Amino acid sequence: MSEKEKSTKKMVTKKVVLHFPKRRVDEPILFRLIKDYDLEFNILKASITPEAEGLMVVELKGEQASYDLGVQYLLNCGVKIQALSQDVTRNEDRCTSCGACVTVCPAGAFSSEPGTMVVRFNSKKCVACGLCIKACPPRAMELHF
Repeated sequence: MSEKEKSTKKMVTKKVVLHFPKRRVDEPILFRLIKDYDLEFNILKASITPEAEGLMVVELKGEQASYDLGVQYLLNCGVKIQALSQDVTRNEDRCTSCGACVTVCPAGAFSSEPGTMVVRFNSKKCVACGLCIKACPPRAMELHF
């Protein structure tokens, strides 16, 4: 492949939630994403119960065409896919900008504005670890898997 062809390939990085059906939790599905579709993945959160069900939050990276084929493979395997940004939300009416979330977030998804101390949430940085949910006194953070 020429340098020009390499530079025109569109790379994507997306955080998604994968819901594995009971019949698929013991299969090497993510291995196939690497081997067959040349996708990189980073596991951000996982909850797998053998012979029951599985849920993983992953960051997938690769060429757009490979990503699309990989997603189609997952769907064909019965894996449900959601964009992570749809699952972690903040209830703005409940948030008091106390800052508890800022101190516990390992991904830096929260920040306080200098002067006003208003807390901002950047869902693109969020890895859905759930620490902010436990730390939030007014229960403004919500996780919807």
